[in-house]
Amino acid sequence: MTKIAIFILTLFFAAVALFALNNYDATMIHVPFQGTYSVPKIGLILFSVVSGVFLMLILVALRDTKRFIDNYRHVKRQKKEEWLEGLYSKAINQILANNREEAKEILDTILKEDPEHVDALLRMGDIYSFLSQHEKAAEYYKRALAASGGKSMEALLLLEQCMEALSKWDSALNYAEEILELDPGNLSALASKRSILEKVERWPELVEVQKSILKLEHLPEHKAEEAKLNGYRYEHARQLLEANDLDRAGKLFRMVLRYEKEFIPSYLGAAEVLLGQGEDEQAVEFLERGYAQTGSVILLARLEDLLINKGEPDRIIKLYQNALAANPSDPMLKFLLGKLYQRLEMIDDALESLKGFESAENFSPVCSLLGELYMRRERYEKAAHAFKRAADMQPCKLFYSCGSCGHLSSEWGGRCPGCGKWNSYRFDIYGRSKL
Repeated sequence: MTKIAIFILTLFFAAVALFALNNYDATMIHVPFQGTYSVPKIGLILFSVVSGVFLMLILVALRDTKRFIDNYRHVKRQKKEEWLEGLYSKAINQILANNREEAKEILDTILKEDPEHVDALLRMGDIYSFLSQHEKAAEYYKRALAASGGKSMEALLLLEQCMEALSKWDSALNYAEEILELDPGNLSALASKRSILEKVERWPELVEVQKSILKLEHLPEHKAEEAKLNGYRYEHARQLLEANDLDRAGKLFRMVLRYEKEFIPSYLGAAEVLLGQGEDEQAVEFLERGYAQTGSVILLARLEDLLINKGEPDRIIKLYQNALAANPSDPMLKFLLGKLYQRLEMIDDALESLKGFESAENFSPVCSLLGELYMRRERYEKAAHAFKRAADMQPCKLFYSCGSCGHLSSEWGGRCPGCGKWNSYRFDIYGRSKL
């Protein structure tokens, strides 16, 4: 006992003694069911003090006991967490070393001790996902999401990827939406949502998602993203055209052209709208303006079909001749004009147009066209030589090549299936494909 405690206790007893010297009276205490007792006042005071001290000692003992138990539990929990974290680190090392079976065993041990260990659940899901067991992976990701109280962004993103792998597009979209509810500016979730909507061709929604992406300040390659937005508008317009909603399709095609004046697929789409509305001459004039704006020979080729169907071959011949006058060395224009002459049975004019190609490098469609023209004139030796130069005796047919990735196709499309870019197809006369 410290000196201060002894001093305080001495003062207390001195005060009690002084109080006792001046208070001899007794106090009557009525105890329920026991009767009445006469107790000296000083005795009552001392009893009250001792009772209070005893009660205080009990409370202090209870508090210290609780602290001891809590501290014991905390230390035990801390040791368990350290042990589990050690095991988790070993599991990660095994995953990095490509020893996934060993990693699974370690993660199983962790989950037996702590079934709600979020990181272990996620990594176990990753292992099954790597093995393409996406259903099993999704089970672990769902457990991780539940263990995190539905707030784990990683679990949501991995679940969304699992649903994509399983082609469960609606579920994948729901998980992407959950991420965006927690973080509206999450670029990964927006990109995932965009990817899913592309697969299911929900173009109107895609336009809105792409607008949200473009609002992000930290967005890389802003120009490429703007081009995608225009591409989605085009796809929506094409969808409307296929559904025969001509008015809305026409407005969207022209909107695309307002943002990108050389978007060739939209010129073709808008022309189809005019044709569908019975405005054949307006369609021709629209494509003529489009060619003047873009110089695209693809538009000239479409004009060729329209004007021949209208019975106006002279008009398309004049367009080709004017184009060649402006670009006399353009091999594509020469070839297209020669092909037009052949189509119109103007064989000599076709051969004249293709002069110079005989000594040029092998352009498969050109060589095939020359072979056909020489056959018409019964110049079989030259025809055989031309066909020999044509790869595998291909017919006189043009291919389309993507200016971005080089993908070759025998069919026209507004979007390259190779790289996914719009407005990238051009005519190819080199015959490099054997489609």
